[in-house]
Amino acid sequence: MKHTQHDHGHGSHDHAGAVQVTDPVCGMKVDPQSAMGMHEHDGVKYYFCSKHCLTVFEADPAKYLAKSAPSPTRPAPKGAQYTCPMHPEIVQSGPGSCPKCGMALVPLVPAAPAAAEYTCPMHPEVRSPKPGSCPKCGMALVPVAGTQEDDSELRDMTRRFWVSLALTVPIVALAMLLPQFGGHVYTPAAQRWGALAQLALATPVVLWGGWPFFHKFWLSLVNRSPNMYTLIGLGVALAYLFSVVGVIAPGLFPQEFREHGGAVGVYFEAAAVIVTLVLLGEVLQLRAIGETSQAIRKLLALAPNTALRIEADGREAEVPLDQVQVGDKLRVRPGEKVPVDGVCVEGSSNVDESMVTGEPVPISKKPGDKVTGATINGQGTLIIRAERVGADTLLSQIVHMVAQAQRTRAPVQRLADLVAAWFVQTVIVIAIVTSVVWWFFGPEPRLAYALVNAVAVLIIACPCAVGLATPISITVAMGQGALNGILFRNAEAVEKLREVDTLVVDKTGTLTLGKPQLVDLVVEGVAEADALTLIASLERASEHPLAQAIVKSAEDRGVRLSPVETFESVTGQGVRGNIGGRKVAVGSRRFMDTQGAVPMSLAEKADALRTQGKTALYAAIDGRTAAVIAVADPIKETTPEAIKALQAEGVRVVMLSGDSRKTAEAVGRQLGIEEVIAEVLPEQKVDTIKLLQGRGRVVAMAGDGINDAPALAQANVGIAMGTGTDVAIESGSVTLVKGDLRGIVKAIRLSRATMRNVKQNLFFAFIYNALGVPIAAGVLYPVFGLLLSPIFAAAAMAMSSVSVVTNALRLRRAKL
Repeated sequence: MKHTQHDHGHGSHDHAGAVQVTDPVCGMKVDPQSAMGMHEHDGVKYYFCSKHCLTVFEADPAKYLAKSAPSPTRPAPKGAQYTCPMHPEIVQSGPGSCPKCGMALVPLVPAAPAAAEYTCPMHPEVRSPKPGSCPKCGMALVPVAGTQEDDSELRDMTRRFWVSLALTVPIVALAMLLPQFGGHVYTPAAQRWGALAQLALATPVVLWGGWPFFHKFWLSLVNRSPNMYTLIGLGVALAYLFSVVGVIAPGLFPQEFREHGGAVGVYFEAAAVIVTLVLLGEVLQLRAIGETSQAIRKLLALAPNTALRIEADGREAEVPLDQVQVGDKLRVRPGEKVPVDGVCVEGSSNVDESMVTGEPVPISKKPGDKVTGATINGQGTLIIRAERVGADTLLSQIVHMVAQAQRTRAPVQRLADLVAAWFVQTVIVIAIVTSVVWWFFGPEPRLAYALVNAVAVLIIACPCAVGLATPISITVAMGQGALNGILFRNAEAVEKLREVDTLVVDKTGTLTLGKPQLVDLVVEGVAEADALTLIASLERASEHPLAQAIVKSAEDRGVRLSPVETFESVTGQGVRGNIGGRKVAVGSRRFMDTQGAVPMSLAEKADALRTQGKTALYAAIDGRTAAVIAVADPIKETTPEAIKALQAEGVRVVMLSGDSRKTAEAVGRQLGIEEVIAEVLPEQKVDTIKLLQGRGRVVAMAGDGINDAPALAQANVGIAMGTGTDVAIESGSVTLVKGDLRGIVKAIRLSRATMRNVKQNLFFAFIYNALGVPIAAGVLYPVFGLLLSPIFAAAAMAMSSVSVVTNALRLRRAKL
């Protein structure tokens, strides 16, 4: 048997992914990768939602397999996947309630806000993009099914709230106002009829309005997972059942339960108001949680619905986006959205790519340039060739990554989880102790006080706010990051990034454009044209960026390159080979020393070029060092601004480079970087990161996400610098869609703002419970004579969760 570390399922697949299977004990749909356990029986693997389900299945598999459960190999029905905001390991097809905490599940990937379409109930052929009246019969048009996001849970809770509110108001009036009319009106008969009226009004509120809570209460008992609905269910049930018996069979109660007039006190108003206020809290919370995924919905809404495809015969046809295939030629007219990722083959224009980069300045596009789906074309017309469609587009990758990352847990959440794990049981114990203390030591009617205060403790102590504090903030932060071109791979990266005090950056492609150019060629004892031909011919066999710069420069000058007969690359040092019978080598001074002596004149020239921030390489021809090649990689325009901003945030920037010390230090001086580590071989980057960490620094490493993968993994936070559509999502814990250091500044600011927000949420939640529970228990009564009514406890409980979610939504306005 094998145990995993997550939550819910049964099936015969070891891989999970989108396939969902069924827990044979409770019937829940679960992802095998996030199951709490797995048991193999008769060659079939079954997955489970909880340790309890696993245990009972192991004891008697036949008992549960005899049920008419779905086949273990049958995937869950297709449809929207839903997850719990507090327990992201819970995933199922279709909406419902979380079996752990009872919260309403939310879409795993929010649906794109489809353009609403309206139709007539009597004339379905009538369609309109706006609400209005049918031109045929005058009836009001209604939304077409499927054109609006599923909000059935919110609509149901809203309906229950308004009906419950309408019934609760007269209950409160009967309970509080009738006794104020005086004894001549408030006779025992009137009191009796008032109690019966409250029973009639409160019953639909509690049994219908509060049915979702009682259902979740029952599930919490069945699944042995106490949660906030356990407390709500207990509190409301105690108050309601006590009152029902008090009205129907008052003789069952001893004198201790009776009020001064001799009648048994009823608490229908407390039960009804608690249900109504909790419903209000659910409505507000559902609305607020829906807004936490607003960023993903914005991204999804960016994708166009159709594309203008150029057919083989030259005709143009508008086709649905899902019919576009790789290789199709598409026309993008002025002002339209680019339909898919591709490459421009004709035309020129400026394209607004702010949806993926966060930068508002349009980018010029010409033939050969890559374009990204959902970006907005400017004034020109482009013809593009589709290269990535459907789930392969950058937009789809971003949405998928953000949705997956939002389901991960930040380390800080462990504290909240630990508290919540024991909180409900502790509160029930406190409620019992409260009732016992009031029973033995309280004033008359003692048992009534014991009941009321126990209910107040149960209601006010709901731990929902504690559980929501972290995941809601993380969800909002990741969505905002995506809108700014910052992709967090998991919640841990959001938390760790705020602690970073040292940023290690690779020079080439991070500080610079990564497009080096040949700027100088100094020769001795050989013709410049011959030297360039031999050097470029050798470098054509290399994939190094500097080699490609030399080759491109030679080709631009019309040099005809020769084939290389033998080729050898020495990592981090240089290359050598034979061309037309001549031995050629290109590389560093260390490499040249193995080929022969370097003339002093060339060494001095190389040093002079390096002091200008250029990369100087030596070339040896026929065993003699004969040339110095200088290659310069221009610094990105945004780099100086980003370095200053990072330093202003208290982050020490360290430049890591394989270049010579003089070249690297020259670039460092231009950018104001004091700590420069040069002449580092690729395999030494990890050692450099370890050295800095050994000095007590929290290190982030920014690199291209491919060559720097080991160093990115070693760093406390690895930041992969993406370049438009070439996003190396798997390389780092943070990916910047645009290879711009200013994105790191935004990411750090977002991380710090998020963790401040999480701490505020946890503080509010813990303080609320720490103060609320003892007050509800009655600790202020002996001194001040103050008690907390269950009604006020319900209001406070409902608002606590709403306040946490509302506070998290402030992250959408964070200045990055």
